[in-house]
Amino acid sequence: MEKVIRVVLAGPRGKMGTEALQLIERTEHFELVSAVDYKYGGGTVQQFYPGYQGEAAVYETLEECIENEKFDVLVDLTTPEIGKKHAFLSLKNGIRPVIGTTGFTNDELAELKELASQNGLGCIIAPNFAIGAILMMKFSAMAAKYFKDIEIIELHHDQKLDAPSGTALKTVQMIEEAREYKRQGHPSEVETEKGARGAEMNGMRVHSVRLPGLVAHQQVLFGGDGQLLTVRHDSMNRASFMSGVKVSIEEVMKLSELIYGLENIMD
Repeated sequence: MEKVIRVVLAGPRGKMGTEALQLIERTEHFELVSAVDYKYGGGTVQQFYPGYQGEAAVYETLEECIENEKFDVLVDLTTPEIGKKHAFLSLKNGIRPVIGTTGFTNDELAELKELASQNGLGCIIAPNFAIGAILMMKFSAMAAKYFKDIEIIELHHDQKLDAPSGTALKTVQMIEEAREYKRQGHPSEVETEKGARGAEMNGMRVHSVRLPGLVAHQQVLFGGDGQLLTVRHDSMNRASFMSGVKVSIEEVMKLSELIYGLENIMD
């Protein structure tokens, strides 16, 4: 029998949070210790998730939760600002964070990497938990060795706060490792309307679409002489992210360093 992993969930009321609660509840070797939620602090998980069978308190802040509970992993599905704070706080208190928010700067990642290493703790920051999205990024990095002209179109729901998405930024980073810099388009190209060509990143162009009805989607277009290659992934609902959340909770217990992107723990 696998060792039980004791989990605290921050951001339990959102669509991702609800899916994560269900994942933890149905996974035999996961135990929900408590949740962190500013609105229901002092209450119980059953107040916003009536179907939950266990006993789990809700704390207003992670600091309060750490003072009162013993647990192994923090799963954070909040906002970039709170997610950053929780990542640092967890590592400083001997807790392994799995962070599902984006917006970390290179300096912040470097600081977290050093903190994780100093404390011998695993930390996973995942711009995207969907296994298909990870494969999309891996395939894009492979294709970039042969196609140098690339544009990325990422499409998300209209409540998403950051643009470009963390997945798009991670895709660019992975492509950069396989592709030499190339400035694309006509040398004398002019935007008659600012932003029409999207963001320029290492010569590539990245376009962000925000519309109601979308969840999380990305396509990477590769152009060559007489041909076009498109690599695309679509998440139709938040359940698509749960396989990656499960893997992350399990793998972070085995790590003693920071991992940015699930592609680094997938064969």
